[in-house]
Amino acid sequence: MRPVLAALLVALLAACANDGGVESSPAEVAAASFTTDGPRTLTLFTMISNRTGSGGHTALMIDGSQRVIFDPAGSFRDPRVAERGDVIYGVTPAWLQAYRSAHARSAYHVVSQRIVVTPQQAEQALRLAQSNGSVMAAHCANATSRLLAQVPGFTHVDRTYYPVKLMTQFGTIPGVETTRYYEDDAGNVIDVLKAAQATQ
Repeated sequence: MRPVLAALLVALLAACANDGGVESSPAEVAAASFTTDGPRTLTLFTMISNRTGSGGHTALMIDGSQRVIFDPAGSFRDPRVAERGDVIYGVTPAWLQAYRSAHARSAYHVVSQRIVVTPQQAEQALRLAQSNGSVMAAHCANATSRLLAQVPGFTHVDRTYYPVKLMTQFGTIPGVETTRYYEDDAGNVIDVLKAAQATQ
């Protein structure tokens, strides 16, 4: 019975399960702002089970006037990261790698689907993410698909509760570049972050 309960706990933590972390202040959010050079982009992240192929979580990185990750009902928390309303701010290359590394492990890998968009599309997505607010557990794909469907050029995206269905839809859009990221460590997102914080 104990192994079954442990497996259920790991599955819960791997899925969209907002842990209700403390939100950053507007001043902390403003101070964390990070902007990249190059084209404006949207990148859909889907965490895929290496055992079943099912989706465990969905998030959307928006690279506009600043780079953020809309992480609906996500469990990525670090005291050094500014987050407000399920939007992670200050997504530098190092924090982007930390985000992917925290989700990729022996049980899951991360699919990244990147597409170049106009500055107007990126800003619309950014505004929608910032105004969305915190998302209920298990609603990550629904919140992300709803956001995308409001961005010009993505209005054909159907709302879904299933990360893999959203990933499949997104993959049919012309110009999408897909990569997969794997690691083989054990544990879950929270375990990875605690271990990283302990080494600081």
